[in-house]
Amino acid sequence: MTDTDTAAATTTTTATDTTTRTHGLVVLDMAGTTVSDGGLVERAFERAAERLGVEPGSADHAAKLQYVRDTMGESKISVFRHLFGTEDLARRANAAFEEAYGELVDGGLIAPVPGARETIGKLRAEGRTVVLTTGFARVTQDAILDALGWRDLADLTLCPADAGGRGRPYPDMVLAAFLRTGAVADVRDAVVVGDTAYDMLSGVRAGAGIVAGVLTGAHGREALTANGATHVLASVAELPALLAESA
Repeated sequence: MTDTDTAAATTTTTATDTTTRTHGLVVLDMAGTTVSDGGLVERAFERAAERLGVEPGSADHAAKLQYVRDTMGESKISVFRHLFGTEDLARRANAAFEEAYGELVDGGLIAPVPGARETIGKLRAEGRTVVLTTGFARVTQDAILDALGWRDLADLTLCPADAGGRGRPYPDMVLAAFLRTGAVADVRDAVVVGDTAYDMLSGVRAGAGIVAGVLTGAHGREALTANGATHVLASVAELPALLAESA
């Protein structure tokens, strides 16, 4: 290789490394980020735990509920595997939880986070691909989408089963969004937004260029930042302005 070729290769590498990110893929969490559920996760867990014999008000109940709070954003079946020990009990607990959550959703106890629908519409109008993700099972995710009239709001919706079964904090759903949509050529052009520490971890582990935490859900600024948030927003409604500034 000549000196000229070496210089050209160096120039090409430098140009590639400094390419402006397009942020063409936006992966949004649902509950706590785009959907306000008023604490339905905890209420559904309490119903499910009671059905499995966990006595309300007991120390065991309090410890299990705290674990649910601490692991908000994680795949629910993974949470129940930890809490109940065996696969059979975990699946029974998960089924009871999904049933209870569905009943609460059907009762009209969820709503969009203010500005969420408009934000998704704006992002898509700008040419960005938007994917909605959740730690719930598909049946619960669909119940939420139906209750809000959001079936066609995003380009794609994903639950852990759609990404091989592993939910957050694994990067699988973000990477599934990247692979399935083909919206961007580089995962660093992906944007991940969520309200929990596990949302942040999944975005960081996937290699997303922007991992933004929002303060409308389970975890506060300190937890979001400690787990890799590149930005912390008051709500998802601030996302279009952030992306405009980052262009």
